[in-house]
Amino acid sequence: MAKSKDVHDPDAVTAHIEKLDPEIGVVVETIRQIILGVDPLISERIKWNNPSFFYSGEMLPFDPKTYKREIAVFNLFKGRIMLVFPGGAKVNDDSGLLTGDYPDGRRIATFDDLDDVASKKEALLSVIKTWLTLLNE
Repeated sequence: MAKSKDVHDPDAVTAHIEKLDPEIGVVVETIRQIILGVDPLISERIKWNNPSFFYSGEMLPFDPKTYKREIAVFNLFKGRIMLVFPGGAKVNDDSGLLTGDYPDGRRIATFDDLDDVASKKEALLSVIKTWLTLLNE
């Protein structure tokens, strides 16, 4: 089984969030805590210039170009709060949380504010838990 070589770096994530507009930062921090609370083997670091989450546990060998270990990465361009799920197309999401139909398998969840996060929390938890069950398939 392959173990992650990615480095868990919560301090870098915290520093990144602290530099955000406070209204966006509080939403990002809330989503961060939801994701990290799903499983202790979910780790975080800055990747692609934004906070991202990956599975740090044991996995069967896989092609690293598939980004199979990646769970989600924030896209905070121009004040939008989006979570990009690189393998989101593999998740059967009937909640409507994941949107887009990108050929590379990405799906995106968008959040407007804390109320929106609260209304989408159960769907977000479900997507992440489902993703974790697919890791070694």
